[in-house]
Amino acid sequence: MSAGDVAIRASVVERLLAAADGGAQMAPITDADTTFDVERAYETLADLHASRVAQGWRAVGRKIGFTNRTIWPRYGVDRPMWSMVWDRTVVQAPSGVATLDVTGLHEPRIEPEVVFGLAAPLPNDGGARAVLDAVAWIAPGFEIVHSVFPGWKFRVPDCTAAFGLHGRLVVGPPTRVEPEMRDALAAMLPTFRAALRRDGAIVDTGVGANVLDGPAHALAHLRDLLASQPRFPTLAAGEIVTTGTLTDAWPVGRGETWTSDYGELPIGGLALTIR
Repeated sequence: MSAGDVAIRASVVERLLAAADGGAQMAPITDADTTFDVERAYETLADLHASRVAQGWRAVGRKIGFTNRTIWPRYGVDRPMWSMVWDRTVVQAPSGVATLDVTGLHEPRIEPEVVFGLAAPLPNDGGARAVLDAVAWIAPGFEIVHSVFPGWKFRVPDCTAAFGLHGRLVVGPPTRVEPEMRDALAAMLPTFRAALRRDGAIVDTGVGANVLDGPAHALAHLRDLLASQPRFPTLAAGEIVTTGTLTDAWPVGRGETWTSDYGELPIGGLALTIR
């Protein structure tokens, strides 16, 4: 890489960090650099992660974004992406109730998701049922995503590089996954129906299969993607993984209370008030 390329990459990282930390929104990277592709986006993401670690942040898991293929046309994307989530971006809500300040987030939106807690590294192969053997618990989650690019206009490399659009993750009460539950859970994850409400009124519904055919399938997808990305660590015991939105992502406003339920899935919902 030439000195000029290094300087350009450092500039992109600096601007993304500033925007993610509440600074001004920025034009999509691909507007000025048509060669900025997904491979370069993950290189940028790795630089951003290194910057966060240098700032004292601690990675506690991953988010998978754009697993819901039903919304790809709306956002102009054609594949999922992932990013780390951090001790400073994850909010625990063990009672299922939380309040979240969205100050500093750009055009924030809410996504109801299924969150897994890992007890062990994932098996190297096998599909949705196999990865559940590494899962310690399952929980409801609300990811608050935001766009450092105005109007939610971007291309896949842009949103991949920009921390996968991650803003905050609220994790609700976990349900321990016992060995005897795993077969039933594998069957339920693609078929359960979720509802998202704002101030008591339903605004959207979704089915588990929206998320790459089911949240456990999304977890297996992330394992396989990471296997092709040696700069990033594989999934490890103790990590949390949020698997992507079951519905569209909806804009949030201060004073609103958003609630979720997960139908037959053996987890409770969440109630989140925005301020």
